Amino acid sequence: MTLALPLASRRTPSPVWPVVAVVVLLGLPLGPGGEGGAGPADAVSALVVGFCVVRLLRQRRRPLSRGAAVVLALPVVGLAFAAVGAASPGAALTGLGRYLQVFVLVPAAVVLLIRDRADFRLLAWAFVALAGWEGAVGVHQYVTGTGASYQGQQIRAVGTFGAQDVMGMATVVSFGLVCAVGLALGRAPLRQRGIATACALALLVPLALSFSRGAWIATAVTVAVLLCLAGLRRALTAGAVALAAGVVLVGGFGIGTAMLQERIASITQVTDAPDQSVTDRYTMWAAAGDMWRDRPLTGVGLKGFPEHRDAHASLALSSGSDTEGAGTAYRKQPLLSPHNMYLLVLAEQGLVGLLALAGSWLALLVCALHGLWRVRRTGGPGLDCALVSCGLLIWQLTDFFYADIGGPSTVLTAVCLGLAAWWALVGGREAGGPRRPSGDTPEATGSASPLRERHGLAGPEGAAR
Repeated sequence: MTLALPLASRRTPSPVWPVVAVVVLLGLPLGPGGEGGAGPADAVSALVVGFCVVRLLRQRRRPLSRGAAVVLALPVVGLAFAAVGAASPGAALTGLGRYLQVFVLVPAAVVLLIRDRADFRLLAWAFVALAGWEGAVGVHQYVTGTGASYQGQQIRAVGTFGAQDVMGMATVVSFGLVCAVGLALGRAPLRQRGIATACALALLVPLALSFSRGAWIATAVTVAVLLCLAGLRRALTAGAVALAAGVVLVGGFGIGTAMLQERIASITQVTDAPDQSVTDRYTMWAAAGDMWRDRPLTGVGLKGFPEHRDAHASLALSSGSDTEGAGTAYRKQPLLSPHNMYLLVLAEQGLVGLLALAGSWLALLVCALHGLWRVRRTGGPGLDCALVSCGLLIWQLTDFFYADIGGPSTVLTAVCLGLAAWWALVGGREAGGPRRPSGDTPEATGSASPLRERHGLAGPEGAAR
């Protein structure tokens, strides 16, 4: 007679640890000349994809359902057409590799390596830890005047990403804050929810000191939506706490009061004396629209925006953005993208590429929200996972109106999409069952979920459970 050991899987290292390593490596300072390019986390993300492929070959099981595979692979359609229309084979290969990494391969690997909600929470807390580290470095840069240059002072918090990737720290901190809010609004023990709440409030400081308007808007929209999804009572309570924290931090301690007010006010200054960065942004948006009108179906080709920019941009566009500080000398950084992901895809991949890529994201968001609705309706486990997943997707889709991919922090976008995709395509489909008395994860019951076994996601560890 064979005796089952329910806890055997706990002695098996989780396959999600390589993904955690990608998150951790993003906290390392970039070497000289590494600003804005690929870092060690990108190299490890390629190893993660390879590790996932080898693991699937060993298991010899169907990794995903047909619907999940279609949703994850949908961006390939637009990429194939855009790669054919690229200006050179080198540009086609470079652009195709980057897009596949960020929007297809790494997200799919994350989906396949997450076994259960415990692995999901491990990655979510890794996001919070990375945000805490980068936020601490950023606050130190602001206090000591060693950050990136902003209005003639080296006070802009950029973390370890340097002055050439000023959005890097803001993105990382925003992801961590969204994860902390989702974990705090879940049904975890009170102590864990208290720690998550404290982390979310603490991360407001470096987010403010990043002076990143796009990250502020995306975070405010996401947190507001998450509070509404979690329930009216929680929304009112959390809103009161956030308001009190804002009054204490800005009013009591005076954290960047004058500059923050000026930066916030500049968000609405679109036609009334906008600063040069706003002018450049809207000029490049108009240029991207003109490129799409020239080639509406397939666009100008991957990596084609810089080549066609000057032929479509007005004279209001400056020669580049001035960057300085945070350990780097003065440099004029060229404007090579429209800082709007949707317009970048529309210009380079045309309507086919935008429908394919945005269609994949919209499908993930609909599935994630459906899983959240099932959890709320049945009172089942995984509310925190649902909120984190929906929050990351909402933040990213909102931020894409003000930013696009580029720089070392881009690999975190890929991991973020993988986290959201796991809940949307796997975890959310398991969420409709009754509440488990001994815990809220499949491993607590000593058996793998039927859905994971059916789609081959349980693996040897799932069989042990």
